[in-house]
Amino acid sequence: MAYSNYCNLSRAQLTFEYLHTNSTTHEFLFGALAELVDNSRDANATRIDIYTEKRQEMRGGYMLCFLDDGIGMNPDESTHVIQFGKSNKRSPESTQIGQYGNGLKSGSMRIGKDFILFTKKENTLTCLFMSRTFHEEEGLDEVIVPLPSWDLKTKEPLTSDPEKYAIETELIYKYSPFKNQEQLMEQFNKIESSSGTLVIIYNLKLMDNREPELDVETDHQDILMAGTPVEGVKPERRSFRAYAAVLYIDPRMRIFIQGHKVRTKRLSCCLYKPRVYKYTSTRFKTRAEQEVKKADHLAKIAEEKAREAESKQMALEARLGDDLSKDSRAILRKVQDSAMMLRRDCDMKKRVLEAKQKALKEPKELNFIFGVNIEQRDLDGMFVYNCSRLIKMYEKTGPQLEGGMACGGVVGVVDVPYLIVEPTHNKQDFADAKEYRHLLRSMGEHLAQYWKDSNIAQKGIVKFWDEFGYLSASWSAPPSSEPRYKRRRAMEIPLTIQCDKCLKWRTLPFQMDAVDKRYPDSWVCLMNPDSSQDRCDASEQKQNVPCGVLKKDKQTAEDKQKELAEKIKQQQGKLDALQKTSTVKSVADVKKLPLDVSMKPTEGSSQATRSSERSITRPRSPPLPAHLKSAPPYRAASQRPTRAPVTPPPAAKAEPSRSRGAAKPPPPPAKPVAKATAKTPAPSRGSRTLAKALAGKPSGQRKRMIDQEDSEEEEEEEEEEEEEEEEEEEVEEKAAESEEEPQTKKSKMAAASGNRGKVLEKASSAKRGKLDEVKTQEKRVSTPIRQTPTTPTATPKPISIKPHGAKAKSPQDDPENDTKNTQKDKGLLVEVRVNKEWYTGKVIAVEANKQSVRWKVKFDYVPRSTPKDRWVFKGSDDVRLMRPPSPITQTPDTQQESEKGPAPMEPDTTQPGTSREVTDSLVTMLRTMLRYFFPPAFRIPKDDVNSMTAEELVAFPLKEYFQQYESGLQSLCNSYQSRADARAKAVEEKSNSNEVKLKEADEKLQKLRTNIVALLQKVQEDIDINTDDELDAYIEDLLTKGD
Repeated sequence: MAYSNYCNLSRAQLTFEYLHTNSTTHEFLFGALAELVDNSRDANATRIDIYTEKRQEMRGGYMLCFLDDGIGMNPDESTHVIQFGKSNKRSPESTQIGQYGNGLKSGSMRIGKDFILFTKKENTLTCLFMSRTFHEEEGLDEVIVPLPSWDLKTKEPLTSDPEKYAIETELIYKYSPFKNQEQLMEQFNKIESSSGTLVIIYNLKLMDNREPELDVETDHQDILMAGTPVEGVKPERRSFRAYAAVLYIDPRMRIFIQGHKVRTKRLSCCLYKPRVYKYTSTRFKTRAEQEVKKADHLAKIAEEKAREAESKQMALEARLGDDLSKDSRAILRKVQDSAMMLRRDCDMKKRVLEAKQKALKEPKELNFIFGVNIEQRDLDGMFVYNCSRLIKMYEKTGPQLEGGMACGGVVGVVDVPYLIVEPTHNKQDFADAKEYRHLLRSMGEHLAQYWKDSNIAQKGIVKFWDEFGYLSASWSAPPSSEPRYKRRRAMEIPLTIQCDKCLKWRTLPFQMDAVDKRYPDSWVCLMNPDSSQDRCDASEQKQNVPCGVLKKDKQTAEDKQKELAEKIKQQQGKLDALQKTSTVKSVADVKKLPLDVSMKPTEGSSQATRSSERSITRPRSPPLPAHLKSAPPYRAASQRPTRAPVTPPPAAKAEPSRSRGAAKPPPPPAKPVAKATAKTPAPSRGSRTLAKALAGKPSGQRKRMIDQEDSEEEEEEEEEEEEEEEEEEEVEEKAAESEEEPQTKKSKMAAASGNRGKVLEKASSAKRGKLDEVKTQEKRVSTPIRQTPTTPTATPKPISIKPHGAKAKSPQDDPENDTKNTQKDKGLLVEVRVNKEWYTGKVIAVEANKQSVRWKVKFDYVPRSTPKDRWVFKGSDDVRLMRPPSPITQTPDTQQESEKGPAPMEPDTTQPGTSREVTDSLVTMLRTMLRYFFPPAFRIPKDDVNSMTAEELVAFPLKEYFQQYESGLQSLCNSYQSRADARAKAVEEKSNSNEVKLKEADEKLQKLRTNIVALLQKVQEDIDINTDDELDAYIEDLLTKGD
């Protein structure tokens, strides 16, 4: 058919490719379906039917139909559908969903390639046909839309151009599923009400497997998203029935899918313990500023028109003068009326502008509604509506972002008007992302307040969910289906149902036999057991939702002092953690030692240790005996810890008395073993203080105190890394300066190993006799070595330094099993009372002594003014378990440990040959480090490092090595910097060229504006345009009115 035949048909002023481009805005397919449902709601429809009709000859195998009983459209109103962006619903005070005049085209073209619309209003029938298939086969570039209409009673065409009508119907019969007028009238007959609309979409879009995107075969009562798994996907993302149920915040339209009614929900009526919070803010200004700008523009145009009319009036009055003829008076009266009307219109628009400017400064108010979803707790988050239409769902905010149990299961609902935040065209997001983020942050603050007001955490989160049948440890597991739990959930949330006749919502009283009852789709008020609400003329009861208030914590001077004291205490704890000591228990523990053990403590660290010691509430060590105080200084004993030969503990029970053990002569060793001496760093002042404190304690208590140190250090080790590195650099410098004696080759190697944190102290047999005089007066002291926390589940026995003649203590005297049991408390989920409120958390450290056991609890969520962790006493009234430990709640690792029994002991490091193993381990690690940081073109080949002995590694030129490494790193950084400078220069040049082009474009635009003004003044001499805004306003007025 010739293209010239279509020249008289109505058409959209855009290219054909825009039909597809416009449809791609809908990434979420159900959002495209919802666009057609929104049109029915805006048309005041009380019912919409969404169903499919099988058509095997069509692509996809079926047609998707939307039938409503709304107000419909006449032929003139139907032409607005063709105009993209044309909408009569757009106004600031509008409560209708559609605002952009684009939903029908973008939504239907996202679902399929073609659609045909049948609408009925008053006495007219109108058909609108938009087909991409027609345009592709005819090779058309512009969008052509046949739009025939008929008389309702006579079924005769309403047209003044029979040829146009014939072309339109011929195209419909050729490219639509309906091949004659009789079939078209059958579709009109489906609109049983006096008015309504039917939209049929066909030639559906397919996936890569050639199947339609919408699945109508799996569930014949629903429309599903094809290829979407059941598990791990929110039901509203998979089922259109579930999505339509929550599509509107206050549903007033019955929705039927495949002939079955959708049980729509008012979310605030489906929540346990709902609470509303009033929120006001002046942050939401973007949309209001746009309205002010638009009103200002209209007011300026009205002012110009009023001035022009008044000028004409004054000119006419001066020209007529004393002429009082009838015609003159009529002309003058007409001009005066026109000027008066225009001035009145101008004044009205100015008042509107003033009102909008005033409203811009006023705070906007929103209502946040929160409640707990006890029917399915994993479906939680914020539901954000715009003019009653769902935009965003399951948005996590506030405490929910932390992933803990705090605020879990809570649903929030808010309805945002257009004047506050404007949605995007596809109604799946908001146009101003910054204001939307501010909205979510505000909801997060109110969510935390709701969680506090609901008292769920104070009573116990696990206990709360157990009451409603959530017995599984898995958060996403459904609740129990036992009758007692079903009744419990039904008692807390009264059933709210909508009357099928009057569309009012009714709350039914609780009845035991109605727990699992299914109500019919045609439920009416007459079926209500409540006698006061069993008539349709009875007014709808409003939901009684209590109102909450956001309580912002105002810090008093005392609170600020406490917060400052807490920070000081934390900093002191960090300093104290730098001086932590522990014991070497096995070869494995030696390998776990950190790489930053210092040679000697700095003065600053000693002062920090002294200040931290004052803050630690530990028993002080007893004073030294007088003969030890007066003992002559001995370098090996005073400057560096010494190692006595340590033998395996005997099987026989050791003597508990220290004096008796010290008096006995030491048994001679059966096999003397040569032991290498190692120069080790002098212990810091804090370490010596701890060693003195341990000297007066039995081994079990010493072990417990050391484990306390380890548990505290485990929490703070990440924060200490940077401070330790800086401290160790200063310490090593001072240690190098204070070295007095030259070292032998082996002692140097051991000292280098000590700098890397791998020190194992053993004294040589030659020095053993010199130490007997002092050591006979000492108690057994564990070797202090800086060490990261060890795993509490497998704690071997420590290496101890024993004076000659002291008997080894038997394993029965060491309360190691008690320590293991307390360390198993790590990881427990508990609740702690802080300021008369309960907060959930997890045990991250355990501290035990003879009198009590302390837990360090890290909270899931607390207010900003409260510390995120706290030490509490086990068994006190301020702490309680969230769930008692059981095989169900234990992790697999815990279960395996309990099944296997106590962990096996590490190999004893006191056996002969251990020193060689440790040395080899250190040598291997040094080789690895050297190879890893090996600079290019170093004078020693990289492969030679693998064959170096320990003595050669000690003599390795580390200073030159790291200087060359630093030089190479610096050159690399310089190359990156030069490259970045070159790029910055290129960007600057490009920016300058763009500025020049922009300036040229502005000059051309200004010249064009000048030419347009000159051209307009030639056409109409009385035009007075002085500014660009006046020119834009005049051109826009010409385009709108068609002058």
